[in-house]
Parts: sequence; structure tokens; C-alpha cells
Amino acid sequence: MKMKRVLGAVLLGLTLLAAVPASAATVKITVNGTPITDVQISQRLALMKLENRSGQKAAIDELVNEALELQEAKRLGFAISEADIDGAVLQLARNMRVSDSNLAKILTDHGVPMVTLRDRLKANLAWGKISATAISARVSVSEADIDKQAKTKLTAANSYDYILKEVLFLTTKGGPSAAARTAQANQYRKSFKGCDSAVQLSLSYTDAAVRDVGRRHATQMADPIAAELSKLGVGGITTPRVVENGVSMLAICAKEASDDTTYLANDIRQNQGNGALKTEADKYLANLKAKAQIVYS
Repeated sequence: MKMKRVLGAVLLGLTLLAAVPASAATVKITVNGTPITDVQISQRLALMKLENRSGQKAAIDELVNEALELQEAKRLGFAISEADIDGAVLQLARNMRVSDSNLAKILTDHGVPMVTLRDRLKANLAWGKISATAISARVSVSEADIDKQAKTKLTAANSYDYILKEVLFLTTKGGPSAAARTAQANQYRKSFKGCDSAVQLSLSYTDAAVRDVGRRHATQMADPIAAELSKLGVGGITTPRVVENGVSMLAICAKEASDDTTYLANDIRQNQGNGALKTEADKYLANLKAKAQIVYS
């Protein structure tokens, strides 16, 4: 009986909700004629709360910006399909390591209709298309400045080119611990005589593998690894490091001095480009807002 009363209350609640007319939502803002209601604002606030953010002004600013972004995308001829939004929802769920159905449940459990998230993602996709075309065309990065910065980042530790092998002591479920595998890796390291005998030596151990890493410049590696490799000669091998699937060491098969700044320059170029693009995007949006007719009621 108790269960029936609960179900009856739920059904009654759903019936009452269904009976609420769409006109119950009150328009609070119009952006070039596009309405933003109090319901949209409250639902955006609920979404922001899930992200540990708050503030009605921030919610309103987001909704106003998104209205402008969608209007500009339409003006430029960019269409965002439901399939595009479905893909964005699925990618977000993957990033959160949940299924799309679980993502929907997380939202609804916190009072956020799925349409609130979809509206935001639609605007994000639209702005992405605008940024990739109309805005990125305005961004320029000085290659001379990038080259100069890259050269200042060259150090004694990252001015080498290597040919490497990785020796990996695998950790498996139910197998030896990472500490035990590290001890075995250290035994291997003491007996290591160079890359030519790396595979043969690994056969003395269970679940030990040797793979060719190939040519790598020091600037492609984490600073601590680059620093350790710089102190080793050909035939040297690094100290064991615990990685996701085991315990890893890098063996040097060849080493030569190299002031290659390609990878450093790529990082600088990307960072500068991203920074310049954001600055230009902010200007673009501010210009749209300055020209818009925004009415608050």
C-alpha cells in the first residue's frame, strides 16, 4: 500500500507539472528579439552548481553570450544539427567516464533538464565554427618571436637527440606489486650491457618486454627524464619509473648533440596561438554585444 501511495504521489506530481502552461515562464531578457526566461536562468544556475560555480549574473551573461553566438553563426551560415549535439553530449560523457544515459541521470537528479546542457553545447559548437573561420583569420603569430623564445629554452639537458629502447616490467592483476617489479628492474639494470643484448637479458624475467622507441629529441620528453638521459652515455639505462602498466626504463642506443628547437617552437606556437585566438574571440564577442539590442525586464 505504501508503494502504491508513493507511485500515486509521483504520478500526481507529473500530472500537475504537465498541466503547467508554457506561458508560466517569464521572459526576463531579450537579445535581438531572442527571449531568455526565468526558467532558463534557474536551470542554468542548477547546471553551474554542478560545476561548483554560482551567481545569477554569471548565468545571465552565459545565456546572453550564447544567444549572440547562435545568432552570429546563423548569420554566417553555420548550422548545428541535432547529430552534432548528440556527438558533443557523448564526448562529454566519455570525458566524465560515464555513459550518456548516466550523464542524463546525473543532470536530472540535480534538477537540470538535458535540454539545458544541449543548449549550451549547441552554442559552444557554433562558437567553435566561428572561431575556426572568422576569428582565426584575424590571428597572427610572429615566427621570428617564436624562434627566439624556443632558443632561450634550450639547456644542457635538452640539447640531445637519442635513439632509445624501453624496457618494461609489466604489472598485472594478481601479479607482483610495483615495488617487487621495481626491484627486478633494478636487477636488470645492474646486468644491462647495452641495447644489442636488451632483449636477450629480458628473457630471464617474467613479463618483461623490450620495445623500440626510436629517435626522440630531449625536448619531446619530460624534464626529469631528459635531465637523467643527458648524464648517461650510449649503453646507459635510466632508473626504473612506475608507469601506468608497469615499471619502465629507457636505454640509450645512440646519442648526439642537437640544438633542434622544433618541438619547443611547436609548443610556443600553440600556446601563443591559443592565447591570441582567445583574445580575438573576446573582442569579437564584445563587439557583437555592443551592437546588440539587449533588453532586461
